[in-house]
Amino acid sequence: MHDLDLIVKAYDIRGTFPDQIDATTCEALGVGFAEFIKVAEPDTTEVVIARDMRPSGPELVAAFSAGVRRQGLDVIDIGMGSTDMIYYASGSIGAPGVMFTASHNPAEYNGIKLCKSGAAPIGEDSGLADIKATAQAHAAGDVAAAETAGTSSERQLLEAFAAHVHSFVDTSALKPLKIVADTANGMGGLVVPAVFDSLPFDVEIMYPELDGTFPNHEANPIAPENLVDLQARVLEVGADIGLAFDGDADRVFLVDEKAQPVSGSLTTALLAAAILRDNPGGKVIYNLICSKVVPEVVAESGGESIRSRVGHSFIKQIMAEEGAVFGGEHSAHYYFRDNWRADSGIIASIMILAELSAFDGTLSELLAPLQRYSASGEINTRVDDAQAVIARVAAHFGDAGAQVDELDGLTVDFGEWWFNLRASNTEPLLRLNLEAADDDAVAARVAEVQAVMA
Repeated sequence: MHDLDLIVKAYDIRGTFPDQIDATTCEALGVGFAEFIKVAEPDTTEVVIARDMRPSGPELVAAFSAGVRRQGLDVIDIGMGSTDMIYYASGSIGAPGVMFTASHNPAEYNGIKLCKSGAAPIGEDSGLADIKATAQAHAAGDVAAAETAGTSSERQLLEAFAAHVHSFVDTSALKPLKIVADTANGMGGLVVPAVFDSLPFDVEIMYPELDGTFPNHEANPIAPENLVDLQARVLEVGADIGLAFDGDADRVFLVDEKAQPVSGSLTTALLAAAILRDNPGGKVIYNLICSKVVPEVVAESGGESIRSRVGHSFIKQIMAEEGAVFGGEHSAHYYFRDNWRADSGIIASIMILAELSAFDGTLSELLAPLQRYSASGEINTRVDDAQAVIARVAAHFGDAGAQVDELDGLTVDFGEWWFNLRASNTEPLLRLNLEAADDDAVAARVAEVQAVMA
């Protein structure tokens, strides 16, 4: 078995195949997951599993399933699906979920996202560490098999998932918008047609073939170079909107009719306003690198905003604790109370399309009232001692009269501009996100922060 310390991350399991993650490793992780579930959910008897289109998926799923069944739990295999399909399966069936995917990572990667029944997140502090420890014990021969092995069955859920997505909008009010969706050979190629084909949209799908070698471009829409094809096509065909999905289709980025990318913060604000119309006074969770436009719009819409650390396990936990109706991250994860608090790229898409259908104008015009600030984007800087640099920056700007907090890395707020500085979990990098009134102010303030970091 490979070294689990290299692949078990804060929120999921991820590594290169086959040198970091292989069948033997996944069989051990299946044992670890089953034993964790038997303790965390003693009445649970089955586990639902899906995979994305990566070539290594079938082999890894078979091995993981064998580990689960070895410990006496039954496996329901729903085949290929998006990550939000496994959340739907977990919530609707009431079973723990396992998704084999490496999301937006290149072709040589694969990984596993795990959840408890009802799509409840499993992270480092909420089960992953226990699963890793049991997998390591199994590799050492220290975990006994169940007296009776579990069974395996298959189930198709795509049609039911599409109906679930439709339930978030009034489909009769949708207009015949022209849409270009770049699914990047990822799982959007499965779910986009299933959801949109029965609706009055004119949809063109770019790179719809399910191909985990990503022959056209990486399925990572947060990188500007991966939006170029979509932007060109939106202009070429005069589309109303472009949708860019990541590899497992749990995230979506928007491109407006002018081919301009829409930030995850603006999409979060737009979705929050829409959801709060039907849930007055509701609570909205947003992570701390989102634009200030998000809490502003939530307040203007009569809701209550709650700031969170970056990461799906934190967002989902706070949503559960606070009874929040929605959550959003700048990285284009959008979480819905009525989707078991799980994130979904296709639910976000259909809700944005409903907003555009109800608006007498273009997407850029719909978003114009939200274009209040300029942002740096994420700037990564390689450093020898991240914590020492953060401490130096905190002392400098704290002495300059800024509000400083350490909820997640370092956030420094002067009111008219602010920034967050966070250390990478996996590399010797500091990630800087900064927002100010306009592009010139952003450039000046970035230079100021970087001078202190140097």
